[in-house]
Formats: sequence, C-alpha cells, structure tokens
Amino acid sequence: MRVILAEDSILLREGLIRLLAEEGHDVVAAVSDGVTLVAAAAEYRPDVVVTDVRMPPTHTDEGLRAALEIRRSWPEIGVLVLSQYVERRYAVELLGDDRGRVGYLLKDRVTQVGEFLDALERVATGGAAFDPEVVRRLLARTSRVDPLSRLTEREREVLEKMAQGHTNASIAAMLHISRSAVEKHVGAIFDKLDLGHVTGFSRRVLAVLRYLRV
Repeated sequence: MRVILAEDSILLREGLIRLLAEEGHDVVAAVSDGVTLVAAAAEYRPDVVVTDVRMPPTHTDEGLRAALEIRRSWPEIGVLVLSQYVERRYAVELLGDDRGRVGYLLKDRVTQVGEFLDALERVATGGAAFDPEVVRRLLARTSRVDPLSRLTEREREVLEKMAQGHTNASIAAMLHISRSAVEKHVGAIFDKLDLGHVTGFSRRVLAVLRYLRV
C-alpha cells in the first residue's frame, strides 16, 4: 500500500512511518501542512492519505480542508483522518460521502495498532472506518427528542455499526448473528426512518445521517 502521512508532530509522524514500513507499506511522502499534502497527493497519487486535522499555519482545520480537496480531485485516493478532537461538521461531511474510502479516528486509536491498521486497510480498499468514540460523541450532541425511538435495541446496535463504516458481513460477525438477520434489521431501519422508498440517494448514508441528527 502506498501512503502519504500529514502530521506536524515529528514524533508521531516518524512513529507512523516506522510502523507502516514494518507492516510492508510504502510511505511515499510525509508532510507537515495541508498545502504540501495536496501537492504530494497530486504528485504521488497514493492509495491512502493519513492526515491530522489541525496543522500549520493556523492549527485549525488545514489538514481536513486538504483532505476534502483531495476527495474532490482524486476520489480514488482513500482518506483516513486522525484527530484529538471530534470536529462534528467535518465528521458528518465524511460520513455523508457515499463513495467510501474514508475514515475518522481519534489519535488515541493509533496506540491500538491492530485497530489502526485494520482501519487503514478498510479505507484503502474502498470501505469506511469511523471511530466508535466519534460516533458516541456525535450522538451526545443530539437534541433531547429522539428521532430513533421506533427502533429496537438490536436495530440501534446495527445502525451504530453502520455509522462506524462496517459492512453487513462485518456487523453480523461483531453481533454474532447471521448476515440475513442483519439485512432484515437494516430493512426495518430504513422503513422506520421513512427511507423505504427513497431513490437517487444511498439509504444507508441517509440513515446514518439521521442517526447523527444532521
């Protein structure tokens, strides 16, 4: 896998380079700001970009804006965002991208090497990976009126896994139920959220966005 890293912390950047190299991946560029990240993506066209959100010069959202620009210009490049914070608007924007190849992890997740590498692989191969803590924090900011009150506890569990980017097969394995059971739960979720007859949009993405009260 060919990877570009964008991280202004030298220690973290070097640590990620070493980790990825040990796993057999090729880090084709390692940069510390958003402008250089976009330029590197244009030059190397990697399989995936791993970027921080807050980088120089303002340390606000340079890395995320660069990631979104890369998504618009080269949708075949996967983008895995690492952040110490849950940037709600940006997380929702990534969740709403139905093309896949996106992920959002909190930096603490990097210390869980297996989980980080699994997320990286999923993003690079066309899937999605969203930190469970990101999903929980987004849900904590919802209104007091629960738009999902019609869902059963199991349907809520399935929808939470969908929000994390898992496929039906992955959800079945995690919840120890059959894939057909997951498909039935997903269908029930669409019906209860009034998405049963929606066309022209991904019902899966719309369900997740409604789950997050966008």
